[in-house]
This record gives sequence, C-alpha cells and structure tokens, in this order.
Amino acid sequence: MDSAHQSFDPPVGIAQKIAPNLRRILAPNPSPMTFRGTNTYLLGSADLAIIDPGPDHLTQLRAIKAALQGTQKITHILVTHSHLDHSPLARRLSADCGAPIFAFGRCDAGQSDRMKALIKSGYSGGGEGVDSEFIPDHTLKDGSKLTGPDWELEAIHTPGHFSNHLCFGWQEAAFTGDHIMGWASSMVSPPDGDMGDFIRSCKTLLQRNWNVFYPGHGDIVKTPNARIRDLLAHRKHRERSILAALSAEGRSIKEITKSVYHDTSEALLSAAARNVFAHLIDLCERQKAICDDPIRFESQFRSLTP
Repeated sequence: MDSAHQSFDPPVGIAQKIAPNLRRILAPNPSPMTFRGTNTYLLGSADLAIIDPGPDHLTQLRAIKAALQGTQKITHILVTHSHLDHSPLARRLSADCGAPIFAFGRCDAGQSDRMKALIKSGYSGGGEGVDSEFIPDHTLKDGSKLTGPDWELEAIHTPGHFSNHLCFGWQEAAFTGDHIMGWASSMVSPPDGDMGDFIRSCKTLLQRNWNVFYPGHGDIVKTPNARIRDLLAHRKHRERSILAALSAEGRSIKEITKSVYHDTSEALLSAAARNVFAHLIDLCERQKAICDDPIRFESQFRSLTP
C-alpha cells in the first residue's frame, strides 16, 4: 500500500463532503479486510440515495440519520453486494426511514454455473461473511437507471468479488464497492467470487473513460482507468506465478500458496489460498491447468506439460 492510501484516516461516523452533493461516512468496522472500515455514501441535496449502509451497527445507523440536514430525506438505499460489511444495515435503515432497498439480487444472484457446481459438491468457504438474509425490495439489471431530483445512477453488473456485485455509474464517476479499490486488490474467493468474472468485469469498466472512483473501502481513486489496468496486470502476474508453481505430478492449493505467497505471514495464508483457488478454477476452465474432476479445494492441480 502506498503512503497516499495509508494516510486515509477520516473520523468514524462523521459525514464529510467529498464532492458536490456527495458525502461519505466511515463505518466503525476496521479490520485487515475492510481497512479503516466501510465507506457509506450519501448522494443528493434533498432526496438522498444511500450507497452501502454498511454493517448492522446501531452507531452507523445513528450517524446516517444525524447526517440528514433540514428537510433532507432518504428515498433510495442501494447495495453494491451482500457481504456483511456492506448490506446488513440496509434492513434496519429501510425500516426506520421507509426507503426501499435496491440491489442486483439475493446473495446467490448472478452465480455462475461453475460456482453452483462447487457449492453442490459441498464447498461453501467463501470466507468473507455473506449476508444470507439479504433480500432487496427491488432488483436491478445491468444498465438499470435510478434517479433523484439532482442525481442519476446507472447499475453496472460487475461480478467477480461477489456474484451479485454492482457498481453504480454517476456521470463520469462510479461507486465501485469492493470491485475496484485503491488501498488493496479485491479479494476473489470462491464460491462467492469468480476470477473469470472479475477479469471480465474489469474489462467492462475499462470501456469507459472514468474521472474518479468512490470505493467501498479506502480513499478516492483519482486515476480509475489506470488503477483497473494495474489490477489486471497484478492478476496476470499472479497467474504466471501460479502456473510456474504447478508440476506434472500435481500439487495441493496449500503447497502452491506457500510457493506463490512465500513472503506472506501465516495469518494471511488462508485468504491467499482462497485467492489461489479462484485463479486455479479459471486456469482449469481455460485449459491452462488440469485437476481432479470435479474441481474441489482439496484437488491436486497439475501443469499441462511435463
């Protein structure tokens, strides 16, 4: 992480103006996976859209309500994806203010056939905490539009980090949830995450010339397209390292992870292993690696050449 992103440390629970008609509240849930905490965005001057209310913390609910000024009211609650650090407070906030919840769908919406097969085989170790009770009032398709008196948002389906992940385009900016962040690369952890989908979603976003990204964690991304290209290059580098770690005899995910992430602390190797698994599923699907059939976390993965 560079020093610019390391210095990101806004006060928790205080609405800060970061652009015209846009404020951000940092939720009280810092961790190695969430950095300083979840960013909740308040968009609009009168009828507000709340993007990613955050975890189900009463203090975060109070912070959102305290941010309402004069006759302002919440008319839309938008959720980028249903991980426990983004969506649970939507239910309590909706009950409090009466605004409906908008999202791509429940936690299994948008799931690829390969991930459905993985779940059917008994694997459910996504590892990041799924809000299995999340049910939006209204589902959004790719390209759906939502409007307020002084804002318009476009839903962009960006599966990869999570199958029901949406980014929200706002003029030449986007709210990118956990798909694109500046402080770290996005975790892609099967069966919730899908590496092939992640790469395709990044390429979808690259088709536009963005000015700024507002991520779910960390500071504003001021060079959005360059950041996407950096993340794609990072994934390609990781893929090459994984391919180099394979053997004709077969290696386990644990063995590959220790080889690829040789300088990573033991505490983070579990998350790294899930990331390696995501790459291996994609590599097998693209016939760049082979493994036992069906693919499982316990499989032995092999190179295609001796």
